Amino acid sequence: MKVTAKATRCGGWWVVEVPGVEASLTQVRRLDQVSAMVADAVHLVEDVPAEDIEVVLDYEIGDSAALMEARAAHLQVESAAHAQECAARASRAAVVHLRRSGLSVRDIGVILELSPQRVSQLDRAGARTR
Repeated sequence: MKVTAKATRCGGWWVVEVPGVEASLTQVRRLDQVSAMVADAVHLVEDVPAEDIEVVLDYEIGDSAALMEARAAHLQVESAAHAQECAARASRAAVVHLRRSGLSVRDIGVILELSPQRVSQLDRAGARTR
């Protein structure tokens, strides 16, 4: 069962409700506690096992500029992680091709501006994917 938990900051607490589920109002100190609390509350009301409840968090902090900035930062982090994955894949492929052409680990390190140890790691990783 998938539910959306709407959390609103109130003093030092987050007040959390699940629209469409009666008597599902609860409160937590931190957002990382929402999923467990909501799963327990929905379990009691709907008689669905707590482990079968997927909680989607929707929150309001009252400062829309700060929230937009946080979401923009999160998107940048996701973008950077994706770029890192692409770079690692490209580096593995380059190491494999350079090794096939007969270059040493040290020469490849100079070409790719990586340590010989990192080139060896990428070479082993590339060998596993071949």
